[in-house]
Amino acid sequence: MDLEAIEQIKQVKYRYFKALDLKQWEEFGGCLAEDVLADYGTHAMGEPLRFTGRDAVVSYLSQHLPETVTTLHVAAHPVIDVDGDRASASWCFQDTVIVTDADLTIQGGGYYADEYRREASGRWQITTTRYERVFEVMTSHADTPSLRMLANRWA
Repeated sequence: MDLEAIEQIKQVKYRYFKALDLKQWEEFGGCLAEDVLADYGTHAMGEPLRFTGRDAVVSYLSQHLPETVTTLHVAAHPVIDVDGDRASASWCFQDTVIVTDADLTIQGGGYYADEYRREASGRWQITTTRYERVFEVMTSHADTPSLRMLANRWA
């Protein structure tokens, strides 16, 4: 078992979520292979979103997650299999998306299925990422009149 590779892969996924939530698009892009395949989407968004290439993923997310959208992702329970310079992983996740312009919050959870490649530089990058939701709920802020956002990094 390649424990060093497993730890490096964990760090890539943790950086991926942190950079996504903090809107650090250069750092986020650095977690992805140039030829990454990404399959995102939620019931709230309708059709799944599929992207080929790092630039397409970063461009879409940076445009569609402005400062009026606050996200927080938590990943746990990784199951990582390393085979030389390739690896696959499953991650349990929960996410919260607060859309202040639309006065709604989306919460959900599920499992990511990722594939990774160790590049010539020795860095691991995500080559494929996709998830399947176990649940997703959407709440209108109007339905909870006592709801107040007490902290917002971008407000």
